[in-house]
Amino acid sequence: MIKILRIAHHKYPWILISVMGVIMITFVVGMGWWGFTEQRDDAVANVGALKVSREEYERAYKNFYQIYRDKVKGEFKDEQLKEFVLEGLIEGKLWQIAAKDLGLSISPEELRDDILTRPDFQRNGTFDPDLYRRLLAANRLTPALFESMHIHELLRDKALLTIRDSVALTPTEVNDVNAVLAHQPSGQPAQAALATDRLMQDVLLQKQQRALAAFKESLKVSISVKIHKELM
Repeated sequence: MIKILRIAHHKYPWILISVMGVIMITFVVGMGWWGFTEQRDDAVANVGALKVSREEYERAYKNFYQIYRDKVKGEFKDEQLKEFVLEGLIEGKLWQIAAKDLGLSISPEELRDDILTRPDFQRNGTFDPDLYRRLLAANRLTPALFESMHIHELLRDKALLTIRDSVALTPTEVNDVNAVLAHQPSGQPAQAALATDRLMQDVLLQKQQRALAAFKESLKVSISVKIHKELM
């Protein structure tokens, strides 16, 4: 399982953040046995001024395990899964810090619009405020608490997309793509245009992946990360 997850993670660097976002949503749907009555000050990891609390880590681990236990066949080591989940949570904190450094924020309108379009809170394709409140209440969440958590997810996504979308192909790279296509058998104009667009997108995607990976590594170097394995 870990091999599958790590291959996906290295091939598409931003996928892990999206996965952790999914974990947060599934946590809302399935956390009835967690709750927030217990307050803990211990941290599994400190990331700059932020922390990954033990409760946050345990919640993510259980949800992640539930998601993959029926999809991945074969034996896997629990210790590897724990490390993978913690790695994702730490990466999320790094992107939160990056978002702040980039001067990014989430407006109330952005938060509202995202919640309104969440399928979890819709009935017949339309946001249902009663369903929203009942679902949160059933899982010991208030709208204010959920929204304060969700805004961090949106902020991470915005930072990631900001870095990704800042990458573009240079004229030299565009010429290189055209040179490659020039050696390919010519076809119908529509097919040739489609092939050109597809190759351009592939080259751009690879460049964006490299940029995201390099930016993430720079965050790891510049931001102090301390892991407390005894709490895992």
